[in-house]
Amino acid sequence: MANSSQDQHVPAPDVGPDGAQLSFRSELDSEHYTAVDEHWAGGLPAQYGVAPRVRIGRSKWFNLLWLIPIGLVLLIIGIAVATGIRELPTVQDFIRQYPGESELPDNAPVGFPAWLGWQHFLNLFLMIFIIRSGVTIIADHPRFYWTRHSTPGKDWFRMQKPVPSDPLYTAKQDSITLPDGVGLPGRRHSIGLARWWHLGVDTLWLLNGIVFYILIFATGQWMRLVPMSWDVIPNSISVAIQYLSLDWPVENGWVNYNSLQIIAYFITVFIAAPAALITGLGMSPALSTRFRRVSSVFSIQLARSLHFLVLCWFVMFIVVHVTLVLTTGALRNLNHMYAGRDDGSWVGFGIFAVSMVVVIFAWVAATPFTYRHPRVVQKVGYALIGPAQRLFEHLDSKPGQYTEKDISPYFWHNGKYPETDEYKQLEAGNFADYKLRINGLVENPVDLSLEQLRALPNHEQITQHFCIQGWSGVAKWGGVSMQSILDVVKPKPEAKWVIFYSYAVGPDGGIYYDAQPIEQMSYKLTMLAYDMNDDTLSFGHGAPIRLRNEVQLGFKLVKWIKGIEFVEHFSEVGGGLGGYNNDHEFFGYRQSI
Repeated sequence: MANSSQDQHVPAPDVGPDGAQLSFRSELDSEHYTAVDEHWAGGLPAQYGVAPRVRIGRSKWFNLLWLIPIGLVLLIIGIAVATGIRELPTVQDFIRQYPGESELPDNAPVGFPAWLGWQHFLNLFLMIFIIRSGVTIIADHPRFYWTRHSTPGKDWFRMQKPVPSDPLYTAKQDSITLPDGVGLPGRRHSIGLARWWHLGVDTLWLLNGIVFYILIFATGQWMRLVPMSWDVIPNSISVAIQYLSLDWPVENGWVNYNSLQIIAYFITVFIAAPAALITGLGMSPALSTRFRRVSSVFSIQLARSLHFLVLCWFVMFIVVHVTLVLTTGALRNLNHMYAGRDDGSWVGFGIFAVSMVVVIFAWVAATPFTYRHPRVVQKVGYALIGPAQRLFEHLDSKPGQYTEKDISPYFWHNGKYPETDEYKQLEAGNFADYKLRINGLVENPVDLSLEQLRALPNHEQITQHFCIQGWSGVAKWGGVSMQSILDVVKPKPEAKWVIFYSYAVGPDGGIYYDAQPIEQMSYKLTMLAYDMNDDTLSFGHGAPIRLRNEVQLGFKLVKWIKGIEFVEHFSEVGGGLGGYNNDHEFFGYRQSI
């Protein structure tokens, strides 16, 4: 069982003889969570969404479940039309002229080598984890947008009810539950674990894809996947007519795919797969902030929407592909794919059956394994994707990507709001008595009031916020750069990490905190913000001050900051994993992707 707390308590602060607070560590929940139980993440209750909907026009929504009966009707009509026109002499002549296959070059390979069978299995095996974890990530913000602004009512696709009018409604409240057998791992707001699955397996899928590309070009198999002549278009039309008329074309995939297959394989291998990588990287805060010209056009929300459409393509391709394999000569097709032979024996089917047992076992076991061993999932995921995350963290950027006309009309709230008496008293006094304590491994520990913070050199930036859940927004931030703070407190050489403590209490008790590498405190876009969009920072967005570090995801940008501590390593703080969400919900301390 996980170590969890149903009482959302705040331990007594550590104070000195004069009543001044010495450290905030005593207010942390230092439990080390090692499993997922019913109290995990504060026992967030299940909340199911609605059927997928696509917006038509400004305010009309189309329920995509209607596509099932509509699709069946269109299929029946298509079969009737194809059957009828196939009797026409003109169509018969067309099919004779274009039987469905384009001619391959003389040096094109014949058959399926053994490595291709292994590649086929590995792609399927890895894809089930990618799709299931991807759906779980989507469920954490079940809305898609075309622009960088995540404005309610402007989403083009949603699986959740319209956003309520509550001004403090949070993105976390908007998340929905997925059954364990569908999502990976499932439940609600399990995005921390889902991302380790998704990004970690993505890395393996990418490596497998690189090997695949090398082998298909080294062996000439690429010629079977790339249209070599424009007659692929009339041939694909011919194949479609033959399929719909239920008088299917003669298949000879051992030698040559039909033109419709070639087009589908070409899109999958040479368009959809690279698009999955490109759109995935397009959602990285570090890359988007660094490569300003690209991200100004290719925004995170455009990348996220296209990434979702690529996912839909893969799902559709798998369904259609499996259906045709099993209905157009299953034994021979399975021998091609799994046994590397061109006959009607049961060898390929046997290998296929064993592989399906492996796939089904992995499907069933993945979620319970994740709940029992989340730290294993976290560690393995970080081992796979961590090198890229560490690399992208070094992409410092300059202000100037956005202007005031780019500011988002709506900026989502998120996090658990501070409810302690200490914070309420400060808020009631308009934070006149607020003191930001900065201590730890520094030469000059200080307590700074808001007035003193405002007296430091003013820093402004207009930047885009990237939430781990998927929403984004552009805002203008005013405050003091962390470089100015460094100049004041003068960190000691042994200080390698900076801990930001919040007035907010986490879902499992103990105050919220997060660790940031000290080198990022000198980045041009790292600051303490006390203004937002030329107004004083509001309660919902983190008053009196919040952190901005534009190479990191939003959950690391601590709001309602009460103190800052410079330390040698974050392992000595809280649960020892670099932040509240890392300790409790298995997030990562490096989140540049």
